[in-house]
Amino acid sequence: MKTKYIWLFALLLGFLSCDEENNILPEEVVLPELTSGSADFSKYVAIGASFTAGFTDGGLFIASQENSFPNMLSKEFAKIGGNVLEQPLMNDNIGGFIGGSPRFYFYSDQDDTDDFGSGPYPLGIVPHIGDFTPESPTTDSSNNIFNSNGPFTNMGVPGAKSTHINFVGYGSSVGNPYFARMASSPAATILDDAIAQNPTFFTLTLMGGNDVLGYATNGGDNTDSITPSTTFDFVFNEMVTELLATGAKGVVTTVPYVEDLPYFTTVPNNALVLDAETAGRLTGFFQAVAGIFTQVLISQMVPPAQAQALAAQYAIPFSEGPNRWIIDVPVSETNPLGFRQMTEDELLVLTIDQGALAQGYGSVALSNEVLQVLGLLQAGGTPTAQQAGLVIAAVNGIDDGDALDSDELAEIRAATDSYNNTIEALANSNENIALVNLRDILTELSSTGISFGGYSLNANLVTGGAVSLDGIHLTARGYSYMAYKFLEAIDTSFGSNFIDSGNTPNPSDYPTNYSSSLR
Repeated sequence: MKTKYIWLFALLLGFLSCDEENNILPEEVVLPELTSGSADFSKYVAIGASFTAGFTDGGLFIASQENSFPNMLSKEFAKIGGNVLEQPLMNDNIGGFIGGSPRFYFYSDQDDTDDFGSGPYPLGIVPHIGDFTPESPTTDSSNNIFNSNGPFTNMGVPGAKSTHINFVGYGSSVGNPYFARMASSPAATILDDAIAQNPTFFTLTLMGGNDVLGYATNGGDNTDSITPSTTFDFVFNEMVTELLATGAKGVVTTVPYVEDLPYFTTVPNNALVLDAETAGRLTGFFQAVAGIFTQVLISQMVPPAQAQALAAQYAIPFSEGPNRWIIDVPVSETNPLGFRQMTEDELLVLTIDQGALAQGYGSVALSNEVLQVLGLLQAGGTPTAQQAGLVIAAVNGIDDGDALDSDELAEIRAATDSYNNTIEALANSNENIALVNLRDILTELSSTGISFGGYSLNANLVTGGAVSLDGIHLTARGYSYMAYKFLEAIDTSFGSNFIDSGNTPNPSDYPTNYSSSLR
C-alpha cells in the first residue's frame, strides 16, 4: 500500500513538473503601428444627408452630432494627422427647431407602467416619457452660424436628396433650414462649400437614400416622387467628378433597400386578429358586398356571369386568428371598387394610427344603418340603391399613404437598384474611390443580425440596437458599426491599417438609446 502511494506521489510530481515546464504565458500581442497608406486625411470633409449629420430618434441634437459616424472617423484620422471635424451643432439636446417637435423618447403613463401600443404611435414611441414634459427646442432655424463657427467639415444636411447637393439657393431662407444654418451664403451649394475647403479626403454617403425615402414614408402616394434614375446618374457622377478634381480620395456608399427599415416592418400586415365569431361576421359582410355589387353590375347591363366573376374578388374570407388588412388601391377596370386584401409582401408604415386600426380602419366601419341593411339581406330582403351604397361605403380600407403595395415596392426597388448600379460602377472603375455596401449591411441587419464588438445588432425597432426610435436612422451604436465598415473599406482600398492596428470605434462607448434626461 505504501509503495502504491509512493508511486502515485511520484506520478503527481511528474505531472506538476510537466505543467510547470509547459505553463508558458503567451507573449503580449503587439499591434502594428497605424499607417494611412495612400490616403491623406489632413482635410476630411463629410458630405451627405441625415445619416452624415448624425440624425437619430427623429431629431438632430448635440449628443447625436457628437456621435455621428463622420466624427467617429475623424477621431481615428486624427491619430495620423487628420483634422478635427467641425460640425454645425444644434443649441441643445432636445432636438429640432423652435416651434417644432423634440426628438423621440420612450413613453410611459404617469404611473410609470409602460403603455406600449397606445395612441397613434406604435410601441408607445412619442416625444416624452412618464411625467417628463419635454422642453421646447431652442435652435433657431433662421440663425446662420457660418461666420461665427464655420466653415464646417461635416456637410451632412438632413432631408437632402442627390439633386440638392448642387442646388443653388438650398441654403436660403426658403431652402433647407439645416443647410441655411451653415451655408457660406444664401446662394451657396453644399458641394461648393465642401470643395471650397480643399478636402484631401471625403465621404459621400447615402446619395440616393432620400431620393426614394420620401416616396416610401408617404406610402407611395406621390406627394414626394422618386428621383428619376437618369437624373440621379447625372448628378452623382458630377458630384464625384468635382470632388476627385481636387485631388482628394474618398468613400461612397450604396443605397439600402429602405423597405428593410423598421419604419416599414414593425407594424405587421396580418395584425387583424379575429375570434371565430368576428371572422364569420366579416366574411358574411364581404359576401354581401360581392352580392350587392353583382346586382349593381347587372343593372348596368353587364352579363350575369361576367358580373359575378368581377364581383367575386370582394367576397374576401376571414378566419380565426391573424388576418391581413384591407387596403385601398387605384380604381381600375379589373378592380372597380378600389380595395383588396394585402398580400404577404406588402407593408404598413410605422406612423399608422393603431387606435384607428382597432376601430375598424383596415377592415369595416360598421354603423347601425349598415347593420340594419345586413339584417335585411340576411332576412332575404332587397336593399334600396341607397342602402346598398351604405354597405359598400362601409369598407374602410387603409389609405395609400399608410401602406406600400406591391407596385409601389417594385418602383422603390427598381430605382434603388438603378442608383446602386451607377454607384458601384463608378467605385469599381476608380482607384481613388472606396465603396461601403450599406445595402447589404441593412439587409443583413434585417435578416440574420450582425455581431459587432461583443454586441448583437439587428434592425428590430427599440430592441435591435442598430436603428433608433424613428425607425429609419441609426442609433449611436449603429453609427459606430457604420464607421467601422468605412474604416474597413478604406483599409482595403488605400492600404491603411485601422482595423489591424485596433484603431476603430468601441461600440460600448456608444448608446443604443439616449436617456430622456439628456438635454
